[in-house]
Amino acid sequence: MGAIRSAEGGPLRRTARSAGRVLRAPFRGAARGVRRATHAHGAGESGLGKLIELHAVNSAGDVLITIALASTVFFSVPTDQARGRVALYLAVTMAPFVFLAPVIGPLLDRVPHGRRAAMASAMLARALLALMMSGAVASGGLELYPAALGVLVASKAYGVVRSAVVPRLLPPRIALVKANSRVTLGGLLATGLAAPLGAALHQLGPQWPLYGAFVVFAFGTYLSLSLPHKVDSAKGEARARLAAPESRRRGRWWGRSKAPGLRTVGASVLHGLQANGALRMLSGFLTFFLAFLLRVHPLGGLSPAFSLGFVAVAAGAGNALGTAMAALLRSRGPEKMIALVLSVTLGTTIVAAVLFGAFMVVVVAAVAGISQALGKQSLDSLIQRDVPEEVRTSAFARSETLLQMCWVVGGAIGILLPLNGVVGMSVAAAFLALGAATAVRGLLAAARRGSPHPRVA
Repeated sequence: MGAIRSAEGGPLRRTARSAGRVLRAPFRGAARGVRRATHAHGAGESGLGKLIELHAVNSAGDVLITIALASTVFFSVPTDQARGRVALYLAVTMAPFVFLAPVIGPLLDRVPHGRRAAMASAMLARALLALMMSGAVASGGLELYPAALGVLVASKAYGVVRSAVVPRLLPPRIALVKANSRVTLGGLLATGLAAPLGAALHQLGPQWPLYGAFVVFAFGTYLSLSLPHKVDSAKGEARARLAAPESRRRGRWWGRSKAPGLRTVGASVLHGLQANGALRMLSGFLTFFLAFLLRVHPLGGLSPAFSLGFVAVAAGAGNALGTAMAALLRSRGPEKMIALVLSVTLGTTIVAAVLFGAFMVVVVAAVAGISQALGKQSLDSLIQRDVPEEVRTSAFARSETLLQMCWVVGGAIGILLPLNGVVGMSVAAAFLALGAATAVRGLLAAARRGSPHPRVA
């Protein structure tokens, strides 16, 4: 009998194994392709490849939570109620972050040896909060908002730490601008893949995207802890400040030389921050303003949901294109590039205010995506070039914190304005013009004078 079972079971087992190999082959092939892409040009040896994969996981989880919240806060109720709910969401989650954001950078400066733990904690916190929100998302109860606040703060904290980690994982053959482009592009690709998955999960129930986010962020927790140990190294680093103390400008501070502030390394970085702050404000503004405007006045012949999706695709495609352009251009003339993208965005917004329509809405979203990507990569290039190495990691974290705050301010402006396209684009043009007035002239002047520090490859 045993021989018969062996004779019968052997072919069956072999068939099952063969079928399993066939089913696993596409997934293994895709995984190997992703690994080759993320680990190319020395990124695998330096650890940058793992960070790219971690950021892709982070972006996928954020998209799943966004889909769950949008279905509850925005699409599930009439427009007037939706605006009230989003205003409440903004007040409960965004406004406190304005006060929390200045704390995150200095706090992370004090724990440079715990960056992996900080990123893992941000992932784990969002995983647990996603589970907590799954019970409240269907009803849209007020308990949803404190959990959403926690998710937002954890997400922003992760973003600040990631900006500080990238310089620690640079391979010899990849410049910082290209490394940041690869990280950003990995996140954008993951966003594009996770969005339809989140929509499919939502068809099962409003809580299912949050279950998916729990799994994604739990995996992100593991990936955070698997980053190389040098991420936690603070060797040769010091803390950057937006302004150096007066005694530092005289050369000494209580008998010891202190780390320079950002104002002591030339005007390029500060003017680059001002310009990027205006572009990040535009991003936050368009996110909220167009969300409501297109719900009331959708693009011709489309439903509100498809209108928003179309504009989101335009913005995402613009961001991806800008990221790819930044990688190709590398760090050539970053001051001129920032001045150019800010000026082009301002001009596009002015045209949109004058000739407002469906086509111009899509154009503004795409141009804003391209400009934000090019502007941010150029700012990273300026920081790498002009900020001394001992404070460069801290400077990346501080600049990202400031840009996150600008996004919050832009979002607040977008939620408060009346739903009139001409008015909205005019207001956007106004704060972009303010950014251009304060930054463009200084950027061009700094480009003519040249860099105060030698370029770092």
